[in-house]
Amino acid sequence: MHPDDMDTELQAWNNGTGVSLETWIACEGNLKLAVGYTTVFWPRFKVLEDYIVREHVTLDNVRAFEKRCRGPKIGGEAVLNHLHIADVHASGEPQLTADRIRFLMPILKEIYEAKLAWQFPMRPCVVSLNYPEEKQSLVDYQITFWQRKHEDA
Repeated sequence: MHPDDMDTELQAWNNGTGVSLETWIACEGNLKLAVGYTTVFWPRFKVLEDYIVREHVTLDNVRAFEKRCRGPKIGGEAVLNHLHIADVHASGEPQLTADRIRFLMPILKEIYEAKLAWQFPMRPCVVSLNYPEEKQSLVDYQITFWQRKHEDA
Protein backbone atom coordinates (compact mmCIF):
# COMPACT_ATOMS: atom_id res chain seq x y z
CA MET A 1 0.00 0.00 0.00
CA HIS A 2 1.14 3.55 -0.66
CA PRO A 3 -0.28 7.07 -0.82
CA ASP A 4 -2.75 7.40 -3.70
CA ASP A 5 -0.91 10.37 -5.15
CA MET A 6 2.05 8.10 -5.98
CA ASP A 7 0.05 5.88 -8.37
CA THR A 8 0.88 7.99 -11.42
CA GLU A 9 4.59 7.94 -10.65
CA LEU A 10 4.67 4.19 -10.01
CA GLN A 11 2.56 3.43 -13.11
CA ALA A 12 4.93 5.44 -15.34
CA TRP A 13 7.73 2.97 -14.67
CA ASN A 14 8.53 -0.06 -16.80
CA ASN A 15 7.19 1.40 -20.06
CA GLY A 16 3.89 2.24 -18.43
CA THR A 17 3.19 -1.17 -16.90
CA GLY A 18 4.16 0.11 -13.49
CA VAL A 19 6.17 -1.21 -10.59
CA SER A 20 5.53 -2.00 -6.97
CA LEU A 21 6.68 0.33 -4.22
CA GLU A 22 9.34 -2.21 -3.25
CA THR A 23 10.70 -2.36 -6.80
CA TRP A 24 10.61 1.43 -7.01
CA ILE A 25 12.77 1.88 -3.88
CA ALA A 26 15.20 -0.73 -5.22
CA CYS A 27 15.64 1.48 -8.30
CA GLU A 28 15.47 4.94 -6.72
CA GLY A 29 16.80 4.46 -3.19
CA ASN A 30 20.30 3.92 -1.90
CA LEU A 31 21.89 2.27 1.10
CA LYS A 32 23.18 5.56 2.55
CA LEU A 33 19.60 6.78 2.85
CA ALA A 34 18.45 3.39 4.15
CA VAL A 35 21.01 3.64 6.95
CA GLY A 36 19.92 7.20 7.68
CA TYR A 37 16.23 6.25 7.73
CA THR A 38 16.88 3.91 10.64
CA THR A 39 17.05 7.01 12.85
CA VAL A 40 13.41 7.69 11.95
CA PHE A 41 11.99 4.19 11.41
CA TRP A 42 13.69 2.43 14.34
CA PRO A 43 15.07 5.28 16.42
CA ARG A 44 17.48 4.77 19.27
CA PHE A 45 16.23 5.88 22.64
CA LYS A 46 17.96 6.15 25.98
CA VAL A 47 17.13 7.05 29.56
CA LEU A 48 18.57 10.29 30.89
CA GLU A 49 17.73 10.54 34.55
CA ASP A 50 13.92 10.25 34.56
CA TYR A 51 13.39 10.94 30.85
CA ILE A 52 13.28 8.69 27.81
CA VAL A 53 14.83 10.64 24.95
CA ARG A 54 16.21 10.21 21.46
CA GLU A 55 19.82 9.11 21.24
CA HIS A 56 21.17 12.57 20.29
CA VAL A 57 19.60 14.39 23.27
CA THR A 58 22.10 15.40 25.96
CA LEU A 59 21.74 16.17 29.64
CA ASP A 60 22.41 19.82 28.75
CA ASN A 61 19.36 19.72 26.42
CA VAL A 62 17.25 18.29 29.24
CA ARG A 63 18.42 20.94 31.69
CA ALA A 64 17.70 23.74 29.21
CA PHE A 65 14.13 22.50 28.70
CA GLU A 66 13.58 22.03 32.43
CA LYS A 67 14.74 25.57 33.05
CA ARG A 68 12.60 27.01 30.26
CA CYS A 69 9.44 25.00 30.86
CA ARG A 70 9.31 24.75 34.65
CA GLY A 71 6.12 22.81 34.22
CA PRO A 72 5.14 19.17 34.22
CA LYS A 73 7.76 16.76 32.91
CA ILE A 74 5.36 15.67 30.18
CA GLY A 75 5.90 19.00 28.38
CA GLY A 76 9.68 18.82 28.42
CA GLU A 77 9.79 15.18 27.43
CA ALA A 78 7.33 15.75 24.59
CA VAL A 79 9.27 18.74 23.25
CA LEU A 80 12.62 16.96 23.52
CA ASN A 81 11.24 14.01 21.55
CA HIS A 82 9.23 15.73 18.83
CA LEU A 83 9.99 15.19 15.17
CA HIS A 84 8.65 17.32 12.32
CA ILE A 85 7.77 14.80 9.61
CA ALA A 86 8.75 17.30 6.90
CA ASP A 87 12.28 17.32 8.34
CA VAL A 88 12.82 13.71 7.29
CA HIS A 89 13.78 15.38 3.99
CA ALA A 90 14.33 19.03 3.21
CA SER A 91 11.05 20.86 3.70
CA GLY A 92 11.20 22.38 0.25
CA GLU A 93 11.15 19.00 -1.47
CA PRO A 94 8.56 19.09 -4.27
CA GLN A 95 7.28 15.59 -3.41
CA LEU A 96 6.37 16.76 0.10
CA THR A 97 2.57 16.62 0.29
CA ALA A 98 0.05 16.46 3.11
CA ASP A 99 -1.26 13.14 1.72
CA ARG A 100 2.18 11.54 1.90
CA ILE A 101 2.85 12.91 5.37
CA ARG A 102 -0.58 11.74 6.57
CA PHE A 103 0.15 8.29 5.14
CA LEU A 104 3.46 8.08 6.97
CA MET A 105 2.39 9.38 10.38
CA PRO A 106 0.26 6.47 11.67
CA ILE A 107 2.96 4.05 10.50
CA LEU A 108 5.58 5.98 12.47
CA LYS A 109 3.25 5.96 15.47
CA GLU A 110 3.02 2.16 15.33
CA ILE A 111 6.81 1.89 15.02
CA TYR A 112 7.43 4.22 17.98
CA GLU A 113 4.81 2.47 20.13
CA ALA A 114 6.34 -0.94 19.38
CA LYS A 115 9.93 0.22 19.90
CA LEU A 116 9.24 2.06 23.15
CA ALA A 117 7.17 -0.84 24.57
CA TRP A 118 9.88 -3.32 23.62
CA GLN A 119 12.80 -1.24 24.89
CA PHE A 120 11.11 0.17 28.02
CA PRO A 121 8.40 -2.30 29.12
CA MET A 122 8.35 -0.87 32.65
CA ARG A 123 8.03 2.74 31.40
CA PRO A 124 4.85 2.91 29.30
CA CYS A 125 4.81 5.78 26.83
CA VAL A 126 2.23 7.77 24.90
CA VAL A 127 2.95 8.46 21.25
CA SER A 128 1.10 11.44 19.86
CA LEU A 129 0.59 12.79 16.35
CA ASN A 130 -0.06 16.43 15.56
CA TYR A 131 -2.17 17.01 12.47
CA PRO A 132 -2.23 20.76 11.85
CA GLU A 133 -5.17 22.80 10.70
CA GLU A 134 -5.53 22.82 6.92
CA LYS A 135 -3.99 26.26 6.43
CA GLN A 136 -0.89 25.59 8.49
CA SER A 137 2.47 24.59 7.11
CA LEU A 138 3.43 21.00 6.33
CA VAL A 139 6.21 21.50 8.89
CA ASP A 140 3.56 21.48 11.61
CA TYR A 141 2.90 17.74 11.19
CA GLN A 142 4.73 16.15 14.12
CA ILE A 143 5.16 13.00 16.13
CA THR A 144 6.28 12.97 19.74
CA PHE A 145 6.17 10.81 22.84
CA TRP A 146 6.38 10.98 26.61
CA GLN A 147 6.17 8.59 29.49
CA ARG A 148 2.66 7.97 30.79
CA LYS A 149 3.85 8.54 34.37
CA HIS A 150 4.68 12.15 33.49
CA GLU A 151 1.02 12.85 32.74
CA ASP A 152 0.38 12.88 36.48
CA ALA A 153 3.65 14.52 37.53
